[in-house]
Amino acid sequence: MRDNLTIIPTLHAEHLARRLAVEKGTSVVYLEPNKEGSRIFPDGEIYVRLPEVELGERVVVLHAGAPDPNGGLVELELLLRVLMDLGHKNVEVFFSYFPYGMQDNPKHFGEANAAENLIQKLVNYYEVKKIGVLDGHFWGQSWLSKYPVENVSALSLLKEAALKDYPSAIFLAPDEGSQRRMMLHGTKKSRKNSFEIEIIHDDNFITTIKDQIVGVADDLVETGGTSAKFADLCLKNGAKDVIALITHGLLEKGVQRLKTAYSKVYFTNSIESNTDGLDVSGLIFRQIKN
Repeated sequence: MRDNLTIIPTLHAEHLARRLAVEKGTSVVYLEPNKEGSRIFPDGEIYVRLPEVELGERVVVLHAGAPDPNGGLVELELLLRVLMDLGHKNVEVFFSYFPYGMQDNPKHFGEANAAENLIQKLVNYYEVKKIGVLDGHFWGQSWLSKYPVENVSALSLLKEAALKDYPSAIFLAPDEGSQRRMMLHGTKKSRKNSFEIEIIHDDNFITTIKDQIVGVADDLVETGGTSAKFADLCLKNGAKDVIALITHGLLEKGVQRLKTAYSKVYFTNSIESNTDGLDVSGLIFRQIKN
């Protein structure tokens, strides 16, 4: 009997799909390489070929928008085009990391809401029925109500791991955006210019962190500047220790910066390079099945 669900991973989501296939017994179909055995041509163009196999009634494309956000989107669109041409009507996409998610709230003339534009294109042009996201940076924005997008958070998984090592830890967020996404309290961030930020706190914050092990929780680390400043602020104002809980370790530079600023950093394996991160394949599987 044909499995009702088939997962098709794009190139940089295969590390998660392999876990789903082995641990969850999920039907996974991998894209095939070109005649040179590659998924990328010498000139950098992306090659997509779906093998000639029977797919389930429900198809979920599993996509990681890093470490190659641009090439990855080409691969994703080509795959969705193939599925459309083959007549598949129940196609969904799950992003273990959503590319261009930080470009979600234009503030200057001439800017685009890249996050909404991508979602709109997937839904309206490629007729994607549902979009799942793991800790999407845009989560909580008002425009999301127009689209069939569901967010699942890795925060509980990260907190569980942290509390095994630091049972008395308290958890805060380093800026208002993180507070919205993670539903935690914390500080505010004020940007002085393109290169400098200032973290704003009050007396209640100092009272909260004094003599505590403070865990900063955020959806991603890019350069690590905000999180490093947050760690310094906590330690200067009486925190006993600081740890970091981050879903997406986006840039290695930022990851290393956090490892210097914090006693311990917890990541997930949402992005292929984070091989030592906490495994989120179970979270993704439950979200897809539900």
